[in-house]
Amino acid sequence: MSASRLPAVVIAAPGTNRDGDVAAALDAAGAAARIVTLAELRDEPKALDAARLVVVAGGFSFADALGSGKLFALELADILGEGVAALLAAGRPVLGICNGFQTLVRLGLLPGGAGPNVLAPNDSGRFECRWVTLAVPAAGRCVWTTGLDEPLACPVAHGEGRFHAPTDVVDRLEASGQVALRYSGEDGAPAGGGYPANPNGSANDIAGICDPTGLVLGLMPHPENHIHDWQHPRFHRGDRRGGCLPLFRNGVRHAAAS
Repeated sequence: MSASRLPAVVIAAPGTNRDGDVAAALDAAGAAARIVTLAELRDEPKALDAARLVVVAGGFSFADALGSGKLFALELADILGEGVAALLAAGRPVLGICNGFQTLVRLGLLPGGAGPNVLAPNDSGRFECRWVTLAVPAAGRCVWTTGLDEPLACPVAHGEGRFHAPTDVVDRLEASGQVALRYSGEDGAPAGGGYPANPNGSANDIAGICDPTGLVLGLMPHPENHIHDWQHPRFHRGDRRGGCLPLFRNGVRHAAAS
């Protein structure tokens, strides 16, 4: 790991399949990412101590047994105990993508009182794998999305990604600026709950939320899969919009400054 680059850790579990992509995105954003499996973390529980930024990777952790992200969260809580909370106390950004988002919810780091079932099965009743557009709310407090004024484009790949919470919880997240990303049309216009722009039926088109500090971001889509222009499916037709590398740069920049 280069001494001149910000140390970052990507936590992987059996079945996760995007940890390498996340590490590549962090490296491109200026970090030096290390992938640490749960087994390695159990042998070396202080592996996160030097990390200035942590990402919980996505994929089919534990084959989604007992519900998406549940076993990942149970293992992580057993290994780390208060370790994740210590990261936040030190001002270090944390990102959870897809299964990682589900894991952060089950760990209680997100979304603040909505409960473990806040990410429910898709309204379509099936696994959704498609590209989506994400708008960044102007009033958001998330450090990962600060200053991003153009819509992002990246794929979703999940069967349980519908953000579903009591109305008062959704209203509280909206009022406090904790809605970090919304599904939208390609022009950034509201999806209005319409399929397939909103691929899972999430309330208020919510694709990602942050904690009250803005340090912890959880989102269902996979920004790590659009850090290069050529990864866009319409690249050869001249489409260069929506690259997600700025999101990772924000996280690295904030971690370096904290």
